[in-house]
Amino acid sequence: MLTRKQIEQYDRNGFIAPIDIFQSNQITTIKKEIEIAEGIWKKELSGIGRNNAHYVLPILDKIAHDEKILDAVESLIGHDILIAGTTLFIKDGKTKDFVSWHQDARYIGFEPHNWVTAWLAVSDANEENGCMRMIPGSHLNPLNEHIDTFDKNNILTRGQKVPGIRLNSGTPVILKAGQLSLHHPRVIHSSGPNLTSSRRIGFAIQSYIGSNVEQVIGKVWVLQARGQNCGHHKHAKRPTISMAKKDLDFRKLANKELSKIFYSGAKKKGIY
Repeated sequence: MLTRKQIEQYDRNGFIAPIDIFQSNQITTIKKEIEIAEGIWKKELSGIGRNNAHYVLPILDKIAHDEKILDAVESLIGHDILIAGTTLFIKDGKTKDFVSWHQDARYIGFEPHNWVTAWLAVSDANEENGCMRMIPGSHLNPLNEHIDTFDKNNILTRGQKVPGIRLNSGTPVILKAGQLSLHHPRVIHSSGPNLTSSRRIGFAIQSYIGSNVEQVIGKVWVLQARGQNCGHHKHAKRPTISMAKKDLDFRKLANKELSKIFYSGAKKKGIY
């Protein structure tokens, strides 16, 4: 569980990092499994296929159910924990891909904000390869207005951004491979391009939601990670083998519904 000091830091800043989760040999194995899967099923793990990949890859499902991660999450949102979605955030070396300043709660549709996003560094995340950056304390304010840019280099669905903040502002969240960060749904955050020659791989459980949280925009499925079934959402099944057809079909449906949520009110769609 998080310490009192860590919880106070989260309450004050809107994020906490680093949290040690996996040892070096463990995260190396995880990274290798992800890369092997990418090589075999590239189409299923690119673009929109990076959303909800835990429904089709047991290794990602296992990470989302990891007891160390769940202990940390429980410290913030309580014992009843549901997994409501995941995203692979991958930046290839020497690319312009970035994530603009935004707030997760602005588009995801989970109310109230008793939920948290966990971001696992599968490879090292630093300022050179585009680690996340946070605006400390920004979660204490109401949600900001965002504008849609549909920038082709922006990894976010609509290229949404909070205007007026420089990309290299805020506090960098530097993580070693195997370490985790947790951030509040209202904290303003971003990440820059990968200036190195190596890939930066992150796996976000977006998000772990509490038992009192409902989806107010559309429809999602959840997995019961800990505690009791809250009854607000339909429950998915955990994968047992990689890329089973029934799991791929279900993930396609889940992503279709997720896309409706993310693009609600938008004039067009992006590639994610």
